[in-house]
Amino acid sequence: MFDGAQVCMLPDGKRLHLCEGPIDIILEAFGPPSEITAAYKRAEVCFLDILSTLVGELSDLRKQIGDPECYPVGPVARRMFNACWPHRKCFVTPMAAVAGSVADEVLTSLSASKCLSKAYINNGGDIAFYLAKGESLTAGIVGDYHLPQINATCAFTSDSPVRGIATSGWKGRSFSLGIADTVSVLAENAAKADVAATLIANAVDVDHPSVSRVCARELDPDSDLENRAVTTGVGKLEPEVVEEALNQGVKTAKIMLASGLIHAAVLILNNKYKMVGDMPAGLLAGEKQ
Repeated sequence: MFDGAQVCMLPDGKRLHLCEGPIDIILEAFGPPSEITAAYKRAEVCFLDILSTLVGELSDLRKQIGDPECYPVGPVARRMFNACWPHRKCFVTPMAAVAGSVADEVLTSLSASKCLSKAYINNGGDIAFYLAKGESLTAGIVGDYHLPQINATCAFTSDSPVRGIATSGWKGRSFSLGIADTVSVLAENAAKADVAATLIANAVDVDHPSVSRVCARELDPDSDLENRAVTTGVGKLEPEVVEEALNQGVKTAKIMLASGLIHAAVLILNNKYKMVGDMPAGLLAGEKQ
């Protein structure tokens, strides 16, 4: 059982913190004070129902996506299903898009009045954002979960098609089948970015003695990954091995890019970077593929 939802303003008086169970959101809105107050209230009301509604459908959301007739009921669950459906030819469950879908849902409520100039929802690193005409937003990319420093910045303007950013990797809070330190994806919304980052990170992989893996169910009996081996450690890798692993991920990212499922991705392993698509980023000493 989860503790009850927590809702509070952060000490800066500008950002709102929403937390319940595994959901941990920091959001901020910009605009007239009265509109910000109203927006934060809408976000709170939306947030309070999210986890309980998701839990009601959790058993189905942990199953490999398949029959479109088994369509979820809840709004977040439907976002999860819709984001994962284009990837159904590979193994994927709607849970691959849960964090991004939550961010998208809260953003929809937050920005409903359209009187804000901009807003963002950061759900554990998966980010959904809103930009009114003429507005811009800068986001940071962290290359290593264990070294939380910004390695790059992405500047978005209102005419950009990107409204979602997500990051995945074996060091993150979710299990990964691959060895990427991080894969960050830009997409139309956070849900699409979330599932894409998960699958590209899974693809960054090689068999190597320095890579340790454990059955997902040994770490979490309820894991949607069931008996698949998830990465628990990555030791020293030769440069050619790093290159091989990243190239596997690049192949997957390019397919998604060509299909219009993502706008860009940056893949990072052992301080080696590869970029796919038009990543509006600086400070990355990487290769564009």
